[in-house]
Amino acid sequence: MKVGIIALCLLAVSGSAYSSAQVWQPTAGHTQIPLWPGAPPDAKPMSGPEYTRTSTKLIGGKPVVTVSNVSQPTMTVYAPKGTNTGAAVVVFPGGGFEFLAMDLEGTDACDWLTSRGITCVLLKYRVPSLPYVLQCDCRPHNLALSMPSLQDAQRTMRLVRFRAAQWHVDPHKIGVLGFSAGGFLVAEISTNFDRQLYGPIDAVDKESARPDFAMLIYPGHLATDDDKFNPNLPVTREVPSSFLVQAEDDYTDGVHQSLVYYAALAKAHVPAEMHLYAHGGHAFGLRPTKMPINDWPALAETWLRADGMIHD
Repeated sequence: MKVGIIALCLLAVSGSAYSSAQVWQPTAGHTQIPLWPGAPPDAKPMSGPEYTRTSTKLIGGKPVVTVSNVSQPTMTVYAPKGTNTGAAVVVFPGGGFEFLAMDLEGTDACDWLTSRGITCVLLKYRVPSLPYVLQCDCRPHNLALSMPSLQDAQRTMRLVRFRAAQWHVDPHKIGVLGFSAGGFLVAEISTNFDRQLYGPIDAVDKESARPDFAMLIYPGHLATDDDKFNPNLPVTREVPSSFLVQAEDDYTDGVHQSLVYYAALAKAHVPAEMHLYAHGGHAFGLRPTKMPINDWPALAETWLRADGMIHD
């Protein structure tokens, strides 16, 4: 992995213009729900208020909206369209734990999921967060657990289970989907779901934080530069069934990220499906291009059916 660089970071340093706004807001009819009843645990000061940026550089013919300085994490629930399968997916946008790509790797994913009858829960987790360190604008702890983002992920999984009946969700069909750094967050919650990262606050925290299934799309931080597996991810047979996608020409995180995780899953006898493509690069999300890699959502849908998480 090229420490300190992700594809969307390259947009910020390559001269691309941005328009800026303040706190990210979902589309009309959707409301952000705070994760924590008070101040989040281990809250740290930000360099300034939350703000969004819209890049003029296009990916899949559309700009990219990012949000930075997230100190008040939220989740936004998108109800399924058509027949409700009962499944739900918590989506973790990427951004190198420096910012969040809220449309490319967030609302775009929710559009796909809800069109398939799946409830989408978009998590706006706290960033900056480890492994990125704001003070040095670098990643000196490239394999570190992403505190406090992982705390937010645990709390979100518990909140979705706690409100499953209210949102018409099957509490045994709640999965996670993450891109890039968000893919690492998927691996973290899959392997550290029962690790106590904060003191219980209310009845929500009696619920399990374990995902029932997991999808990692061009994940990072899973392997060292010499292809050794991240020791902070204790893979056991309790890790949920997993689906991985990456391109061999991903020179931001590198295809070895998925390879080492898949090998660890296989060793632990965790059901896993991996799709590697010759071309695709990094940060392609779900936006259409002429490359075969953009067919991965159809493969994921077939995998979800085979895994018993959704039905026709």
